This record gives sequence, C-alpha cells and structure tokens, in this order.
Amino acid sequence: MSGPLLRVENLKKYFPIKRNILETLRKAPVRYVKAVDGISFEIARGEVLALIGESGCGKTTAGRTVLRLIEPTDGRIIFDGTDITKLSREEMRPFRRRMQIIFQDPYASLSPRMKIGDAIAHPLLVHGLAEKEEAREFALKMLKRVGLTPEDEFYDRYPHHLSGGQRQRVVIARAMILKPEFVVADEAVSMIDVSMRASILELLESFRKEYNLSQLFITHDIAVGKLIADRIAVMYLGKIVEIGPTDEVLKNPAHPYTMALIQAVPSIARRKKEKKLKITGEVPNAANPPRGCRFHPRCPFASETCIAHEPELVEISHNHFVACHHPLR
Repeated sequence: MSGPLLRVENLKKYFPIKRNILETLRKAPVRYVKAVDGISFEIARGEVLALIGESGCGKTTAGRTVLRLIEPTDGRIIFDGTDITKLSREEMRPFRRRMQIIFQDPYASLSPRMKIGDAIAHPLLVHGLAEKEEAREFALKMLKRVGLTPEDEFYDRYPHHLSGGQRQRVVIARAMILKPEFVVADEAVSMIDVSMRASILELLESFRKEYNLSQLFITHDIAVGKLIADRIAVMYLGKIVEIGPTDEVLKNPAHPYTMALIQAVPSIARRKKEKKLKITGEVPNAANPPRGCRFHPRCPFASETCIAHEPELVEISHNHFVACHHPLR
C-alpha cells in the first residue's frame, strides 16, 4: 500500500507577543501565542479530514501552516513522501500547484479590481501552464463546471456583482483549475446561507471524485463535518484531543469536549430530557495555556491528574484516538 499523501508530525506554530517598553527595558523573555502546539495527523489520497473546534483553537493557523503560507515553528510536513518543511520559496513552487486553499471569506480573497474570469485564469498564467487565450478558455470551462452560467457573462463580472454563494464558487474554481491533489478548505461554507451550503458541499464532493482530491476541511460546525468527512479531528487550544473515523467519533465520542460539540448541534430527534454535558467559560488564552490537560478548567470530569499531567493521544478502538485521562467509555 502507498503511504499517505500528507503526513504532519508534531507541528507547532508560535507567534511572538510584542513586548511593551517596560518589558523591553527589563529584558523580559519573549512570550508566545501557542496557536498550534504539537499536532500530528495523516491524510490519504482522496480522503477528507475535518478539523473541528471553536473559534480561536488554531484550526486556520494549522491549515495555513501545512501549506507553508505560514512558516512552522517546529515539526515536519511531508507531502507525497517529500519533507517540505524547510524548502525554499523556489523549491516550494512545484508543490504550490498541487496544494491549494479555499479561503473562509470569498470576497476578501478576490481582488475587487480583477474580473472573475481573470481571477480564475491567473493561476494558470502564474505557473506557466497556459497562454492568455488558452487560460481564458480553461476559465470559461471551469465557470460552467462550478455552475456559473452563462459563463461568458460571469467572466467579465467583478466580485461585487456576485452573491456570497457565487463568490464562493469562484474561489473554488480558482483553486480547482490547477487540478490540485490536496486542498485546505477553511470554513468554506461558514459565510454562506444555509440554503446554499448543501450545493457547495456537493460541488466539493464532485471535485473529490473527479480528481481523487484530498482535503483538510476546517469547520467549527461538527454537523458539516459529518456530511463531508471520512475522519474527524477535534482541536482544542492548539492540540488535537480526539481523532478517528467520522461515524465512530460521532456515535461514540470519548472526549468531553467532543461530546459538548455534538450536543451543541440542534436536533429535533434528540430527546428534550437528554442530559447535556455542561461546559462553562471561554477558551483560555493561548499565550498562557493551563497546565496539564488544557480542557480541565471547563471540564466537569476534571481531577487532580488532569491538572497535573497533560494526556497523550491513545488509541481506544481501531484508528480512534483520544487525549483524555477520563474518556467517556
């Protein structure tokens, strides 16, 4: 069997906090925001891994670091057998066309001065894959492929002429025109009306089948992850606290935080008398994470062990891992 397309090992990304004048004079040590603090995972060819967690847990930073849009502080990123962690900009160039990103805000990621068609054709020109007229033809075909017809009219429009759902289709088209092998979809449906989300997810699924596309699908909504992902990784304060096959994680959650995320999803079928797990407070500051288990200040099952020792990811069933001293099983 061939290895995974992407393997991430102990990935870290720390952002230095700017010192004030007094701290500078005192030569106080530099403090860091530990946005991503030692995560590891693999993604096979054609697989979708959903990275799920609250805002501020480090999901977006993880996705951008994997693509080397942000330089990692430590760890390894191995893409198709090649360690790309420390490659130069020029050495990374061949990998850029194989690794793409769909940004969360489609309006902010599109130039307001560039026509929609030119924005889609631009990656082909940057990578030298087509001449201008040929790139235009490819862009027209891609506009039709993502459902923006008549494609000739959409080609000459600007981002402000389009709805949020249409802009998201443009961003997807721009990423897919290079026929990538791996895509980071960063909250790809979070800014779209609920009525449009299903069609965008279906579009991503169609590209997955056509290109055998691997995806790191970043979302705060575990219900969306259920629809699209083969596996789910739950992230909390820079750490992955649970990872496993989607059905297994959702039916048999082992970490209290995962259970809380599942119970936060509105459900008509769920019994009103069902006892919910009470999670209080906000996500702690990543510049000063709690000792031991990072979830213990909010966890109803926290013990002295949780406060003193950080749990490691342990396999509790086939390919299902959890980092918890008191798993829910």
